[in-house]
Amino acid sequence: MEYNIGEKIKELRKARQLTLQAVANETGFSPALISQIENNNVSPPIATLSKIARFFEVKISHFFEEGDEPRRYEVVRVDDRRVVSRVISKAGKGHGYTYEALSVHKLNKKMEPFVVTVTERITDETMYSHDGEEFLLVMSGTAAVLLGDERIKLEAGDAVYFDSSMKPRLLSYDGEEVQVLAIVTR
Repeated sequence: MEYNIGEKIKELRKARQLTLQAVANETGFSPALISQIENNNVSPPIATLSKIARFFEVKISHFFEEGDEPRRYEVVRVDDRRVVSRVISKAGKGHGYTYEALSVHKLNKKMEPFVVTVTERITDETMYSHDGEEFLLVMSGTAAVLLGDERIKLEAGDAVYFDSSMKPRLLSYDGEEVQVLAIVTR
């Protein structure tokens, strides 16, 4: 199931009577990119979505909720995952990866779990920072994780835990598909 987050962002912006330019000025993204996201032409990477959520003072999970009642637990079957694809960079270039939300109904979470699939080697090494911490576990393939000036090679089964302000970036090390369990906190 692919999930549409653009409408939620547009609703937040309009509820606050903000222009695209005003949101762009505060988030550091271009008005064109904000418009593309709102119109579901592209979906933001997790770091971009986190920055937008922080600006609007909502949790990332807000973009995946559909008027759900509070729950003490949640089971998400593989066929029920919310897929966010067509991920695009701040500069308007595609990144070649998708992510699947592993928790969509549990409200007020302290962490956001995702499965990130990198489908091609990334040459654009734009890095993003956001508040919180991240945990990455490579489930298949070989990943390169950029943390500041360091490039760390991770094989299937390897994990890394870091402060998100380190401007992380996830890449395919060898151009082959990589699947990573990512857990992000605010």
